[in-house]
Formats: sequence, structure tokens, C-alpha cells
Amino acid sequence: MITRILSRYRPLYIRSLIYMLQVCEYSIRDYVAWYGRTTDFSNVERRKTLIKTSKVYVLYVCAYAIVIALVAIAYYAMAFAEFTPRIVVLVCTALLAPYILAYVILIPLVLVRALQIPVEYVLIGQARKKLARHKGLKIAIAGSFGKTSMREILKTVLSEGARVASPPFSYNTPLGIARFIGELRGDEEVLIFELGEYYPGDIAKLCKLIDPHIGIITGINEAHLEKFGTLEKTASTIFELAEYLKYKPVYINGENEVARKNAKATLRNHILYSQEGVGDCRTENLKSDLRGTSFGLVLDGVKSRVKSKLLGLHTIGPLAVSAHIAYRLGFNRKQIEAGIGKTKAFSHRLEPHEDKSGVITLDDSYNGNPDGVHAIIDFLESLEGHRRWYVTPGLVEIGSRTAEVHKEIGRRIAAARLEKVVLIKNSVTPYIEQGLRETNYAGEILRFDDALQAYAALPHLTVKGDVVLLQNDWPDQYA
Repeated sequence: MITRILSRYRPLYIRSLIYMLQVCEYSIRDYVAWYGRTTDFSNVERRKTLIKTSKVYVLYVCAYAIVIALVAIAYYAMAFAEFTPRIVVLVCTALLAPYILAYVILIPLVLVRALQIPVEYVLIGQARKKLARHKGLKIAIAGSFGKTSMREILKTVLSEGARVASPPFSYNTPLGIARFIGELRGDEEVLIFELGEYYPGDIAKLCKLIDPHIGIITGINEAHLEKFGTLEKTASTIFELAEYLKYKPVYINGENEVARKNAKATLRNHILYSQEGVGDCRTENLKSDLRGTSFGLVLDGVKSRVKSKLLGLHTIGPLAVSAHIAYRLGFNRKQIEAGIGKTKAFSHRLEPHEDKSGVITLDDSYNGNPDGVHAIIDFLESLEGHRRWYVTPGLVEIGSRTAEVHKEIGRRIAAARLEKVVLIKNSVTPYIEQGLRETNYAGEILRFDDALQAYAALPHLTVKGDVVLLQNDWPDQYA
């Protein structure tokens, strides 16, 4: 308790508060929840650092103004107010000032947001009008997972025969997409958008902004379940894309149970895709190892062998979708094959690296959903002649399914007979360990207090030929 109080008097306490707001993307609810469970403010800024933006500078000025106001109020109470014991004022000010600052700093944030609303409304309105005049084909991607990978695969393949553009990074909110639209030249032939979903109605709003011609639903699972509450609400929100498109084509991941159940077989525009292909684009003789993924591609009855640098059989479904769309757009076979051949691992998404000692690290730190985890475990299980390390802090925002999801991860790791499991300790790793023990895991379990300790130790524990998977990252706001 004393440590919890004293940590609020450290010189960088104000920086910690502003950092917490920034990492929470200025969500008041997430910030208040993080602040409430934080016991040590000397260790808040760990994985990331505060990015100095105009909003950050405004918050700094407001924070120091609040401190000055609190000191002035305390001085007035001691110097001029009658019947006020000075010691009471000093104690109350000393004890309550950090807490008052932590919550009063939200007032200028609310005011800044209020000023932003009309500006954002104008920007989004202008973007909607500009995009409505744009003649390019618009593809929208929604789902609990795999959106960015699908976007990048599509962009790579379709770029072989068309001018393609998409928002950078994970720009999937109305404002982020509006800024991207503002930078378009107008001569792009295909535009690919990733739709972010946090609350019911989000996908519908983005569809009204974009007005897509083709939709893709990559799957639905417990990712962000903490915000939605139930899988039914998650599915309903993501399928707002299908409802908006009505009879326009919507590709749906048939390997994902929830997505498959929500697809309407009566609608001809709902097109299921899987590792077996999609529509008249079929796949056969699938193979994936550390060098990449290859398969037979059958288009209109003609077979060819294609290879991607992407890892894992779970990538074949999205590759088949890209081939099917390209074929429908009039691409020839050579263009499609060349496009698939250029696909490769994306940053922090099963991205392979080999160090000087011959240890292969698979950086999958941006993959934080159950379906992705299961797919990667399957991939590791298929590797022969390697000692396999599974390094993870677990998954976040799984809500009421946290315990079962993580126990299932442990059970799958045990069934895959991975040799080493490294757990970065937090509130969910005991469930992974429980799943491992329930399935009589025969490998070794290592535990570290944080990711930096684990990463520093791994070079001293691994040998040539080892494969080390870094599965997900544990953001600071969930510490």
C-alpha cells in the first residue's frame, strides 16, 4: 500500500499518466481501468515510449496547470480560510493531489475531443464525397483476426496487374481511413480497406464511408471479447459488412466455425473459402515448411504449382481468395502465379529470422487471437528435425473465455509435443500451465517475470537448429 502511494510522487508521474492515456488511444474507460489496477508508477512505460505529439504537449501544459491550481488552493486554505487546521490541509493535499491530477487531467482531454468532433466530421464528410467519385474497385475486410494479412496478400497479388492502394499499418478507423482517402491521386484501380471493430455499429459506419464492392470476412473468435461481451455480438458486428453488401460478393472463411455458421447458404454472394480453395479456384498437394508454402493451383481446370514465402497452411485460404479475385478481374495465370510468388511474411506476423548461431526465430508478436495461435501450433508440430520453443505471455481481451481459451492453448501445445514452453508470467499464464499439465506435457516449462528477461535469456538457452516462436506481446496497459 505504501509503495502504491509513494510511486505517485515520482518525478515522472505526470509522464506516466500521459503515456497511459496515449497507449490506451485516449480511451477514458481503458485509462481508468489501467490506472485503477496499477500499483507501481515507476514501471509503467516498459515496451513502448511516449510519442511527443501536439495532444501530448497540450496534456502536459494542462497537467502542470492542475498542479499549480492545487498548490494555490492549498495555500489559500492555509493562509486565509478560517477554522482550517493547516496540518489537515497539508495532509489532504499531499495524499489526494496525485489522485485528483489523474482524473482531472481527463477534463482537458474531453474538451480537446469536443473540439475535434466537428473537424473530424468535416474530414470524414470530404473523404466520403471524394471516395464516391473514385472509380476504383473497393474491397473491405472485416474479422476478429487476419485482416492485415489478408490486406497485404491481396495487395501483393493484385499489384501484378493493377494499381493498388491501401491504408498503411492498421489504419482502420473512420479518421485514419479518411486521411488515407485524402491522399489518393484518383488513378488507383483497386482500393483495399481494413475495417476495425470495437463496438456494435462500427463496421456499418465504415461501410457507409467506403461503399465497398467486395467484402471479405476473415473469421470470428474471442479477440476483443472483453469489449463485445459475447461472440454473438462480435459476429453480428462483423457481419454488418455482409448486410451492407447485400447481393455483392462476400468471401467468408469457411474454416472458422462462427463465420461459417453466420454465412447464409441461401445467398449466392456468400462465398466460402478454405485451404481447399474458393469457387472455381481449387488447391491441392499443400505443403508448408520454414522455406515457405507451396500448393497446386487449379484455375478453370488448368493446374500449376505456386509457391509463397508465407509460412503455414492457414495462409492458403487467403492466397486462394486473392487468386480468385484476380481471376475474376481478368488477370492472366502468369500474373496470378507471379503475385503469389511475391507474397512474404509481414512485420511481426510469423516473420522468420535466423541469427549467426543458426537459431530460427519466428516473430509472431502481433498475432493475438486463438485461431492464429492454433494455426501456428499446427505449423510448429509439422516441423521435423528441430527443437521447438513456444514463448508467450498469453492473449488479452478474451473476457469471460480467458480461462478456457488459455487452457486449450496449453492442451494444444502438449498434443503437438513441443519441446520447450516459455511463459512470461501474468494473470493468464497459470491457465496455459494448467492445460499443459492436464494433458501430461512431457517437455520443459520455463517462467520469466517479463518479456525482456525472457528475450535476454533465450540466446544462452538455444542452440543451432532451434526454432523459437515469439507468440503475441503483452501490451503495457494490460500489466
